[in-house]
Amino acid sequence: MRLAERLTNRRGTVSSWTAVVVLAIAVPLIVDQLSDYDVTLCITAAITAIVLQSVGIVTDRAGMLAVAPLSFAGVGAWIVGVCNVHGWPGGFYLWLLIGGLAAMPIGLLVGLPALRLRGINLAVITLSFAVALDSLLTQWQFPGTLSDQFVQRPNSLTNDTSFFLLCWIIFLVFALVIWGLGRRPAGAAWRSVARSERATAAMGISVPRTKLFAFVLSAFIAGISGGLVVGQVSTAVAANFDPVASLSIFAVAVLVGAGNMEGALLGGIFGAFMPEVLQSIGINQNLGNILFAIGAIQVLSVGTSMTGGWRRSLRRLARRRAQPIDAATAVAEAAEVAASAGAVAPLAPPAPAAPAAAAAAVRNGAPAGSARNGTGAPALSIAGLTVRYGSVVALESVDLEIPDGKVHGLIGPNGAGKSTLVDAVTGFVSRYEGSIAVAGVALEGLAVHRRVQAGVRRTFQQERTVPELTVGEYVRLAAHRKISRQEIAEVIGLIGAPAPEALIAEVDVGARRLVEIAGCVASRPRVVLFDEPTAGLAQAESLHVARSIASLPERFGFSVLLIEHDMEVVLAACEHITVLDFGHTIAEGAPAEVLAMGSVVSAYLGEQAVAV
Repeated sequence: MRLAERLTNRRGTVSSWTAVVVLAIAVPLIVDQLSDYDVTLCITAAITAIVLQSVGIVTDRAGMLAVAPLSFAGVGAWIVGVCNVHGWPGGFYLWLLIGGLAAMPIGLLVGLPALRLRGINLAVITLSFAVALDSLLTQWQFPGTLSDQFVQRPNSLTNDTSFFLLCWIIFLVFALVIWGLGRRPAGAAWRSVARSERATAAMGISVPRTKLFAFVLSAFIAGISGGLVVGQVSTAVAANFDPVASLSIFAVAVLVGAGNMEGALLGGIFGAFMPEVLQSIGINQNLGNILFAIGAIQVLSVGTSMTGGWRRSLRRLARRRAQPIDAATAVAEAAEVAASAGAVAPLAPPAPAAPAAAAAAVRNGAPAGSARNGTGAPALSIAGLTVRYGSVVALESVDLEIPDGKVHGLIGPNGAGKSTLVDAVTGFVSRYEGSIAVAGVALEGLAVHRRVQAGVRRTFQQERTVPELTVGEYVRLAAHRKISRQEIAEVIGLIGAPAPEALIAEVDVGARRLVEIAGCVASRPRVVLFDEPTAGLAQAESLHVARSIASLPERFGFSVLLIEHDMEVVLAACEHITVLDFGHTIAEGAPAEVLAMGSVVSAYLGEQAVAV
């Protein structure tokens, strides 16, 4: 029930913010009452939590296995030491910022292999960097160590309690920044990259830029933490940033879910206090690292971190409490939905652009806009398309043209070349013969995200939504433009997707496909390629989606290429269809006429079955 989901979401948001405010005020008050030694441990916990935030961005949010967080922290610590030795103006606060900024280009450099490598290969590369930097730090020593030029805190930070307050404020600021980015496309794209790089590129988002942004921001945060280490102990040594410690931090980050604020905080507490707890009960401290590693392996096998599991459980509990709704509330909900549906006006497509201007805009990175191009050119024009994989010819001299504002079907048996055609149009197959144009704009030489900007969108046979996002957040990300809540509600209502507040991880696979379709529609492309959009849906849902697709050209002004195996969906949605078989076009025309052709029937059933 949509109203129940809204109420659950609002209550959850209010509760979360209340908890954060209480935590922000209560923690400094509690720390102020502790002994000097305990305050020192709290400082360590806060600095460790900041390091974990940097790991959480790259690993927990963007899904990249990078195990060199303390190397970036070492860069920040080194810069603070250099500033102190040379007496640079600005004092500790400015030096701290400079240390974070200095770590950013190192983060960019370390992030470059992530453009090609994934998983364990990336982990090995980043660990190699950590080992190399550790060797340099061991050989050179930190600035001021040999000459006893130690960093002095400002007068406002002379006692440990005030220094803890600085660390706590920095942690909260970074938590707020990460939370804010997570609700914006720039941060939501991290989650999308972790889920599917192909799907991210198909939204028009630059995957390399998204990855490098994650590494650069992570390095900045880690660099700040390194400067805080110097502020805590007045200097630093290579052992503070050795590769083994980086591996331990990585294991803790994976275990607790450092992409969440509470996960980073919990990991910081574990990292600072666990050795003391183990020592107090007479257990070797190395056992703590082993336990963290075992926990991280368990988390990787289960697929969710500690705090990720907690959040999921809390959402389920909140949803259960919101379920009992009386009849009066149900009537009010129905009235609300009806009123909101009536208040939503159709989306008006933007003014048309000439092909030359559109092409220039795309190559300069500007969005192409919507479909009604007004140029007289077809929405999608394919001429002589041939795709070869070595000696295998997947498509041979395929011609296809979709008029402006039409729904065109593409059918054929498995292996006919339908998905290959979609990959070629959207840029996932870059080597092909022939030409592809959208509204008169040639797509040759354009990367995937540039083709999206030219006005091409697609879905995939396997749904590739982002489970960590809500439906509304995903649609906003997939739209790849500024979009109002009203537009999101209209698109979701048209397609029949779950409410904007629903978490995608908590809806079934069929509903996720509807969310993916809604994201494509919200982007207002010139042409959208739906690759089996009703797979996994019940028959009634499939026909509803077919009718919705049939209404898209009139309602939103773009054209559709529909790839489907369900002939009822094809008949309900398409005005014209093309049939492929073994990479060749064997028929095209009105759906009813084409489906009755003997060549089409034999392509699906085989000539022997037809003869019988």
